[in-house]
Amino acid sequence: MHEPHFWRALDPRTRASAPVTRLLLTPFAMAYSWAGKRRIERALPADAGVPVICIGNLTLGGAGKTPVAAEVRARLAARGLRAATLSRGYRGEQKGPLRVDPQDHKAGDVGDEPLMLAAMGEAWIAQDRAAGARAMRTDGVGVIVMDDGHQNPALRKDMSLIVIDAAEPFGNGHVFPKGPLREPVARGLERADGLILMGEGAAPPALADFPGPILRARLAPLQTTTPGRYIAFAGIGRPERFFDTLSAMQGVDLADAVPYPDHHVFTASDLDYLMKLSSERGARLITTDKDHVRLSDDAKPMVSRASVKAHFEDGAALDALLSRIAPAAA
Repeated sequence: MHEPHFWRALDPRTRASAPVTRLLLTPFAMAYSWAGKRRIERALPADAGVPVICIGNLTLGGAGKTPVAAEVRARLAARGLRAATLSRGYRGEQKGPLRVDPQDHKAGDVGDEPLMLAAMGEAWIAQDRAAGARAMRTDGVGVIVMDDGHQNPALRKDMSLIVIDAAEPFGNGHVFPKGPLREPVARGLERADGLILMGEGAAPPALADFPGPILRARLAPLQTTTPGRYIAFAGIGRPERFFDTLSAMQGVDLADAVPYPDHHVFTASDLDYLMKLSSERGARLITTDKDHVRLSDDAKPMVSRASVKAHFEDGAALDALLSRIAPAAA
């Protein structure tokens, strides 16, 4: 979906449209918030039998959860632990539990983010998170890294890390559909063990009294993109962040940038338009890893990928945090 413009903080159009729109949406936001609170309070979370680290956020859309989940998994694996990610498999036809195989599965089977995670390590999907955790433990997984799920109470979490977009922390500060929040900020922070501020921007005042560690991270290129002229396109939560990252790369001339809704399924007409634009501008097409896995097999060779990873300013602090519940293998 496209974010309504009034969800954003400091949008100049907000003054004209937000008062009436927000007033009309207030009852729905109150109901959404109440239902989420009640669901969490009434739940009896299942014990996975192995450590569970949840990488979540407080807003709808992209904050950088998936790259953080991949980095956490990699750091655990480097210490001799069999760590695997667990995702819901959003927009995938398979319900799971199952281990994602990038050779056999498509984005339409398991979802784009799990398929992307499976290209870099072990990844599982399950619409029923508790059933997924049981299957993973039975298979020998030693640590489960949940990609999203801070508001899902089905599985007991040993550690919850919240990823916050430093440039746009909480949008207009309201709960869905009045704003982008999945729940009130204070309530979500109460269940968090640590925070990860992603990208540039000062820590918002709402974090001033948070008692846990607050880490800084940013999305950094995983490999050098070949210098040249590009048309970028992306269907992620914050396409502009990807476009800005490309623009900052040395030798990259960004001729144009085309945003799509998060998890957009690219059609033949989409690719025809992008290829025509590429030809007119004398530029190559480039997109994110998450978008690339949603392309057809015929289109993939025609589109470059700009892979990124979550880079932590203080990696030792992250390792120390993870060691609390997942010490290195003997």
